[in-house]
Amino acid sequence: MKNKLHARLILGMIFLSTIGFGQTKGDGSEKIKEDKVPETYLSLVLNAVTTNFNYGKSNGALADNKKSVFGGQLGVSFQAGITPKFSLVSELYFLMKGGKLETNNSIGVNNSTLRLYTLEFPVLARFHFGKLYVNAGPSIAYNLFGTNKIEGTTTDLSFNNSTGEFKRWDAGVQMGAGYRFKIKKKLVALDVRYSYGLTNISNSQEIYNRYLNLSLTFSKPWKMNPLGRKRKS
Repeated sequence: MKNKLHARLILGMIFLSTIGFGQTKGDGSEKIKEDKVPETYLSLVLNAVTTNFNYGKSNGALADNKKSVFGGQLGVSFQAGITPKFSLVSELYFLMKGGKLETNNSIGVNNSTLRLYTLEFPVLARFHFGKLYVNAGPSIAYNLFGTNKIEGTTTDLSFNNSTGEFKRWDAGVQMGAGYRFKIKKKLVALDVRYSYGLTNISNSQEIYNRYLNLSLTFSKPWKMNPLGRKRKS
């Protein structure tokens, strides 16, 4: 299941990139404009996110018992144009993550809902193809607090190095693609992003963060960009 999801995401990004390359070649006016002005803007991030956990070696046995949970995401995204076709994107946001396990699962934790409330900081390399882009890069996160609801009883998570406790720091990789368009003078982007957690956040079992989000962002141009380089006419 996990491999199929990854394959679909990669094929989707390749498909978007191919379309974007064709659009760039076909639209001469947009190409000339982008050759002169690297894109730099600040965006507000406000999304609903679908999150889940991967349980390492036990994940296959838990496939029928796992359920996603919905969370919120609030923060900012800053895209600094470096060249007309390449930019760096840094983001900082508050994110609600989590996952559910239903009754009669293989690890014996029945009807549980685990939630984490984190600060996340990804840095992405973004490649532009006309109105389309693809991006990928590392991400680090800090778990502020969390809860675990089992059979209707909710308890706070403990973050330390002992068995049964959780880890504060998390790291992963994000990848995705997007489509940009304008509404009046504002730049709007439809962004699809998948986050693949690399850190086991539990001290007693394997738990890795996974989430997929679809976002719509509204951006304002940023006047100053020390990283940008304009091409000579």
